[in-house]
Amino acid sequence: MADVSSHGGAESRKRVIFLGPPGAGKGTQAERLAADLGVPRISTGDILRDAIAQGTPLGQQAAPLVEEGGLVPDHLLIGIIQERLLAPDCAQGYILDGFPRTLGQAESFASMVQGGPAAFCVIDVEVPREELLKRLSGRRWCPSCQATYHVDNKPPRSNSSCDLCGGRLLQREDDREESVTRRLTVYDERTAPLRQYYRTRSCFHHVNGHRPVETVFQELRRVVQERP
Repeated sequence: MADVSSHGGAESRKRVIFLGPPGAGKGTQAERLAADLGVPRISTGDILRDAIAQGTPLGQQAAPLVEEGGLVPDHLLIGIIQERLLAPDCAQGYILDGFPRTLGQAESFASMVQGGPAAFCVIDVEVPREELLKRLSGRRWCPSCQATYHVDNKPPRSNSSCDLCGGRLLQREDDREESVTRRLTVYDERTAPLRQYYRTRSCFHHVNGHRPVETVFQELRRVVQERP
């Protein structure tokens, strides 16, 4: 495999992996930190869609699986990740959001990067289970205009109608409490060995995500800036 690492110096502080359960806010923080560092934020969902849209050989292989709602095999996903990280905008670093998800992915990815796991700052965003359930199960969605709301953090003016188009608001199946509980359990089971893998091999930090967004962001900046 081609090496997709950056080359020492300040760039080594700009390779970050975000871990965290659904609802932890890691996507928001990863995007903001990427902008602050001047590097791209890379999520598996985004690069899969881009590879499929561009019709790359790997994207063509992944397209039918994504269309059918199936899982993309690790070898395809890692190949698409590798293609993305070889792009010029990743030369000075990048932030990975949502990858790797399993120990197998982490081990395969390590072979792509000079220095392996030690080349990364790994940030695990932690939020209490009760708060995650509240954040995720409180989401509401308008199928007509795609607007999103939250019963606590961003409530609509009417409990059941969209402020923008008047459409009836729905709760996605994945956001129902039983579904959320199942998703979080699966995440914990898959991520426990992943956390252990990075804890002993990389610059690893737990960050409390159950605080104001700005407070969390400032800690993330400090963690990355103070990395040796």
